[in-house]
Amino acid sequence: MARSQGVNQDLSNLLNELWKLDVNRLKPGRDYRLRLQGKAGYVAQGSNDARDSAKLPLFSFVNEAKLRSIKTYNSFMNLLDNYEMSTGSPETVTAEELAEDSNFLDAILQTSVMKRAHEYLVSKHQSPSDLKSFKNQLFDIWFRLYHRERSGGEDSCGFEHVFVGETRDSKELIGFHNWVQFYLQEKLKNVDYKGYKAVGNKNTPDEDDHVLNLQFSWKDLVKPLGTSFIGVSPEFEVAVYTIIFLMSNDKKTSVIVNVDEYQLELVVCRHGHAIGTSYPKLLSNNHQHR
Repeated sequence: MARSQGVNQDLSNLLNELWKLDVNRLKPGRDYRLRLQGKAGYVAQGSNDARDSAKLPLFSFVNEAKLRSIKTYNSFMNLLDNYEMSTGSPETVTAEELAEDSNFLDAILQTSVMKRAHEYLVSKHQSPSDLKSFKNQLFDIWFRLYHRERSGGEDSCGFEHVFVGETRDSKELIGFHNWVQFYLQEKLKNVDYKGYKAVGNKNTPDEDDHVLNLQFSWKDLVKPLGTSFIGVSPEFEVAVYTIIFLMSNDKKTSVIVNVDEYQLELVVCRHGHAIGTSYPKLLSNNHQHR
C-alpha cells in the first residue's frame, strides 16, 4: 500500500516552497466562500445514484472579477470550453485554441511558482534550461492529443482530463479535479455538489481548507469521490504534477508529501509521454499528523 512508503521529505520541502510562492492562491472567506453542508454517502463505482447531502451549491461566492484580472486564471478559463466531454469523440484543435494553449503556458511561465519548478527540473536534468524548449515540453505533457479510447481519433489530453473532466461511454465521469471548473460548471447548473467525504474517523473539513474530498455529479454522472485543491492557482497544480510526472517513468507514480497543513498522496499516471491523470488524495490535515 502506498502509505507504507513514508513521506518524501525532499519533495515536501520543494512543494512547500511552491506553496509559499503561490501569490495567486485565493483567500478563503475573502475571495471565495464555501458551504460544505452534509457528509456524502457511499456510492459504488460505476453507479450514478447518490444521496444529496447538500441542497445548496458548494461555492456561495467567488470573486470572478479577481479571477479574470489575474493573467493565469483568465487564460486558464479561456481553455475550459475547448474540449469535447466524451472520450471516443475526436478533438479538433483550431488555430485559435492552439493560441489559447500558448497564452496559458506563457502566462504561467512568468510566475514565481513555475520559475522555481523549472529551476528545480533543470537541476535534476529533467527539463531543458531554454524557456522555449521547456514550454514545448509542457505542451507535450499537457496539451498533446492522444487516444484514451481505442476507437475513434485522438480524443483526450492531460489538461482536458485533469482540469476539465471527461465522460466515458456516457456512463462514467472521469478526471475533473479542478476547483475553477467546478465553480463555473456549478454556476451553469451542470454540477450538483452532493456533500463532502471525511478523512479518518471524525475529521470534518473546514470551509477554509485548501484540499477537499468531494462527491458531485456533472450532467447527471456521479463522481463518488473526487479530491481537489481549492483556491490554488492553475500554475501551482501544473507545477506540482509536472514535477511528479518527470520524476519517474512508471505508469503510475504516487508520492506522500506534507504541504502546508495537509498530508497528501499525489498521484500521476502517464499516457506515453503525456499525463493520463493526476490528482491529490487527502490523507490527513494538521490536527491529525502534526
